[in-house]
Formats: sequence, structure tokens, C-alpha cells
Amino acid sequence: MTEREHYEAVVVGAGPGGAAAAAALARNDVETLVLERGVEAGSKNVSGGLLYAEESAPYTMDDLFAGFREAATERPVTDYYLHNLAGDRVETFDITDLHEHDTEWSDAVLRRKMDSWLAERVHELTRETGGGLLTDVRVNGLLREEGEIVGVTCDELDPIEADFVVAADGVNSELARDAGLMDWEEPEEWFQGVKAVVDMPEGAIDDRFGLDGEAGEAHLFSGDLFEGVRGGGFLYTNEDTLSIGTVFHLDSLVAEEAEPHELLDALLTHPLLARWLDDGYEELEYAAKLVPDSKKVAHPSPHEGRLVLVGDAGGQMQAQGPIIKGMNHAVTAGALAGEAFTEARSRNDPDAAGDLYERKLRDEGVMKKLRPPRYRAVRALAEHGPVTGALDAVLESPVGRFGVRALGDRFETLYGSPFLSMMVPDTRTPYVTLPTVIAEELGERIGGENDVTPPDLADRIGDLTYDVDVGNPHIEVVDDSFAVSGDAVTACPVSARDFGGGCYREETVRTNGEERTVVSLDTQPCVECGTCAIVADTDWEHPRGGKGVEFRQG
Repeated sequence: MTEREHYEAVVVGAGPGGAAAAAALARNDVETLVLERGVEAGSKNVSGGLLYAEESAPYTMDDLFAGFREAATERPVTDYYLHNLAGDRVETFDITDLHEHDTEWSDAVLRRKMDSWLAERVHELTRETGGGLLTDVRVNGLLREEGEIVGVTCDELDPIEADFVVAADGVNSELARDAGLMDWEEPEEWFQGVKAVVDMPEGAIDDRFGLDGEAGEAHLFSGDLFEGVRGGGFLYTNEDTLSIGTVFHLDSLVAEEAEPHELLDALLTHPLLARWLDDGYEELEYAAKLVPDSKKVAHPSPHEGRLVLVGDAGGQMQAQGPIIKGMNHAVTAGALAGEAFTEARSRNDPDAAGDLYERKLRDEGVMKKLRPPRYRAVRALAEHGPVTGALDAVLESPVGRFGVRALGDRFETLYGSPFLSMMVPDTRTPYVTLPTVIAEELGERIGGENDVTPPDLADRIGDLTYDVDVGNPHIEVVDDSFAVSGDAVTACPVSARDFGGGCYREETVRTNGEERTVVSLDTQPCVECGTCAIVADTDWEHPRGGKGVEFRQG
């Protein structure tokens, strides 16, 4: 029998969920090895991003890592605004009450800075157990014996056995797919986020947002500036940069044939943003990722044998109206996974860890947040084309517009209601129609010009850092016909119509005297978001350890 390296626990991925799991395991003297495919923790990670600490959560990041907020985050977010847009008309609501519901604290973060700081602490903790943290290692699948999961396989290392495997390897988890727990089949189950990190002159954030250096703001945007795509925009104040981006339902992005970089530019160049941006606009980084819609895909039983799923790998991303939370749930799930294995091991039954983890997620109320029963009830009624069409028609009618004017400032209370936010259906009505009518009927006209000139797509790609794995493409197109895979040309955040420098291109080829339209692929500019794995017919996997894109901001 082959002798293999063995650890009590292997954690795959050194993001917030993986770090929390590793900390919980190591502090209970579990021999723990953490494997991270990036050159450094955070180099493959992107978020909006706000990290919450919920009052109801059994674990928060600062519970697990002393000094975390002072060393690894940007600004505490104390004010939260929602902007309804229609052309140059804007109606803004203060929804800080919603933001503060069940919130102990909320900080803006950049993933490269945060994750690398966490990784140093994780490495110190796990070394004390006989493990450690290794970077530049891609875990490509599950190791099985007689059909049972007994560890993991890697590109760069020999197979590793483990009594417990934590898949914290993100939304595109190879381990979740290998176990048959998650798939990439339905665009309506996913969001796509695109973000720019914008440099700001010294003191500009405090001056332009009216802050004192000790506080920050979050802004959300919805309405008519996104070509009818369901979703919206965000802006978060970091220490000396801004995170500005958009998040859209992937099926809507595909249906409207909208191009992600253009939707981001629509936000950056809107007159409202002229109060914060100027013609000295400097973009430090352009990035993108898929986001699971937990209401539809958060796995209610995220385990198989010795494997458990944590964070995005298990679909644990909460996006319900103005509520956008993911990293905090990954932290809770990771720590609960570590707690579950520790308890199971103490009972001499380590194989029971998965069932115990599932029970803890349920008993701690995590699953109710991720898959709220109120949403399921509303979805059954509201998420049908005829119903949506009828609601939109009423809202846009004179009667509907009168009702909007009559409600007036009461919309601020409605938008700030945690109860109602858990019921928002995934239709055009709350994302496009209602905010547009609100802005048209209640909003004020924004004067002045926005002088921002965003970089073009070629410059955005050119400014990213890549270590190209020459000769080893990590994506292959299975069916290159435009009818099957053509949606990737517009949905891919580094591709576009009539742009020859991205991943996907539309081409006309002649075969046996007949013309056919196909798509071609160049994986070099890939930002590893996984969009094409859903909207095209591809074989998709992550690049080998340390290869591909390296995010400096995240």
C-alpha cells in the first residue's frame, strides 16, 4: 500500500472561511494543513467588500483573531445609503437602520491585505499542531479509496490523506463539484460582480464624503442606468481608495446581452458620482467574480463523507435586496466546521463531523439567513413573467406613480426594514422599475458634469498581473458554436463585441464551403471568475498553483 502524507485536517483555501476553520481546528490541537493556490493568500480573491460581524453569530473574525480590525481592515462603515436613479434624477434613502440590524460592526476590506494578514496568523497556529500553510498549491480533486473520500489530490504535491477536508476554495470549488454537491448549470442561480479599486488623493475621501478619518460609508445604486439588467452598483470607502462595482443576476446579464465593463462605466460616469470623483480618476485594479445566490443554491447539507463545504464553495452568500453579506457567513461556517470535527473526534467518531456541521448551521440560524422562508413564499407568487409584467405596468401607470408620490419618505422606512428585505423577489420590479419610478417622481435633478474617463478594457486587462501557464490552458471550449457558447462573448468581464484582446471572440469560419459562426478562446486575459463555465459549454478548472491572474487589491 502506498505511504502518503497524512493530516488530521486539510483546509483548502486561505480566505476568511478557510482561515476561520483552520483557527478553530488548530486551537483545539487538530493537526491542520492549509493549502492555497495563490502566490499569497488574497491574490486570487475578490469581494465588494464589506465584512460584517453579526450580533447573532456564534463567531466573528475578531473573536478568532485578536487585533484583526486594527491591522487588516480599511474603514468601519457607519452610514449606508441607497440611491434610486433615473437619468440625472436621484432620490436617496438613508438605510443605516437596515445596515445596523443585527450588526456588531462592519468594515470595508480589501482581500489581498486582509487575507495575507490572516494567513500569517493561520500559519503560526497550524505550525504548532504539526501542520502549516502552503501557497502555490492547487487542490484539483478528492482522493478516494473504495469509493470513500480519504483526502485530496493536488497538481504540485502527491496525494494527501486527511480525516477531515474543508473545502473553502471559493465559488468555483473543484472539491464541491467532484463530490457532486454543487454544479454550474443555471445562470439564474448566480450573480456576477465586477469591481474597480480607485485611488484617491490624500484626504480626498474625508473631504468629499464629509468623514473624519475614523468612519466610512456604503452606497448602493439601482434604477435605469444599467440597461434593464437586474442588479445594481455599490461604492465603499476604504482607507485611501474606493471600491466601486456592480453586481447583476447572471441570467439577466445574458438575456440583455449587456457587457459588464460597460455597466461599470455607466456607474462611474453617472453625474451623481461627480461629487466623489474627478478628472484625476485613477483605477488601480479591475476584477470580477461569480457570487452564489444563497436563496437558491446554499446547500442545506453541505458535506459528503469527510468533506464539508464552507463559504462560497457551499453557496453561502446572502444577497437579498440591499443586504449583501458573504464573508461573515464563511467565517461562521468555517469555525462551526472546525468545532464540529473537534467534537466528533472527542467522541472517537470523526466521520460524524459532517452531520454535526450541518446541524450547527441549522441550529445557529445560518441556513435561515441564507435561505429565508419568507423569500421562498414570495418567490412562488412573484417570480413569474406575467406577474412581473403586471406589477411593472401598474407602477409605471398614472395610478402607480400617484401611489409612489403618496408614499414619499415612507419608502425610506420600507427599504430599511429587515423583514421586507428578506422578501425581495429576483425580478425587474425591485431592481429596475420601482427605483426608476421613485427617482422620476420623487428625485432631484443632479447638476454638473462627470469628467471621469474610465480606462478601456484593453488597459484594464493590461494593468493586471499574470503568470501565464504556457501550454496548459485551464479552460477548453467543448462546443464552439455561437448558438451554444456565444453568450460568453458579452458576459465574460474581459471580453466584448468587436474586442480582439479578451478571452472570447466571435468569428466566422468557412468549412466545406459553408460559413458558421463560432467562438474562440484565449485564456491569457482570464480573471478566473467562472462566468463562462455557466453560460458556455466548457471544461473549466483553476490554473495550476501560482499561475494565472494575481490580484494586488482584491
